[in-house]
Amino acid sequence: MELRRVLLDGAPVVVRRDGARLVAPDGRTLSADEAHHLAPVEPTKILCCHLNHVSRVREFQIQLPPAPTYFHKPITSLNAHRGAVVRPANCRWLNYEGEIAIVIGAVTRNVTVSEAEERIAGYTVANDFGLHDFRDTDAGSMLRVKGADTLCPLGPGLVTGWEYRHKGIQTRVNGRVVQDGSTDEMAWEMPYLVADLARLITLVPGDVILSGTPANSRPVVPGDVVEVEVEGLGVLENHIVEADPVSDEVGAQPTETEEVRSTALGGEWEHRGERRPEPTSRDQLPYPKVRPRFEA
Repeated sequence: MELRRVLLDGAPVVVRRDGARLVAPDGRTLSADEAHHLAPVEPTKILCCHLNHVSRVREFQIQLPPAPTYFHKPITSLNAHRGAVVRPANCRWLNYEGEIAIVIGAVTRNVTVSEAEERIAGYTVANDFGLHDFRDTDAGSMLRVKGADTLCPLGPGLVTGWEYRHKGIQTRVNGRVVQDGSTDEMAWEMPYLVADLARLITLVPGDVILSGTPANSRPVVPGDVVEVEVEGLGVLENHIVEADPVSDEVGAQPTETEEVRSTALGGEWEHRGERRPEPTSRDQLPYPKVRPRFEA
């Protein structure tokens, strides 16, 4: 079964997909193509796996860690099917990452891997957009890289009873295939990620875990249309728009260092396989207009 959240007569309503129609609990129907979609779930947190697809690890010519590592996207980054994804005017390195999102269905804490599978409500399609212009300063937490408003589209719906094994994941930009992967190349399957996170973090119904992206994440520009299709989950579509530049009064500023370019360009970075990105010294990074009160 696939459930979607849409605006119906100005109010958010959970509807059931029946072919090309969406059916509300009171019997009202509307066209899926014409509906104003909302994110299919309302999480309290969005937790994301850094590396999981073997193709992505091979692309960067690195080693898979012994266990998954994670970062966090604020719930204010939530976006929906057909929503606009914002790239600030003074940024260049906005990358797509087609993924599968796990949705929690019951309070989950300290469970085994087999128990974790029973706590999953269902799955939806995700696009884990990243604004790599801030990679120099947020490389560890990736808060601004991955957490800016609009950078977490989910949808179009929550699918229950979906078997996650042997499923294809494909990302297209303006109709051209740019990522083509499979759940078969995941180092850690869905229940593992749930059980791992739930050792220390209580997961509650609606919480979302992004399970990682295949190789070939690349930058997109305003005007591009990005689709992520997962076999059995449907197609998530978004378009890129330009917005006001990020303020230069405070905070880290967008950069184009080797750290930024090497991540955004993936296997196409000109020095991939030759060496690692050169670190950028502090005095080479752009400062905001308002300087710190104390400087060493």
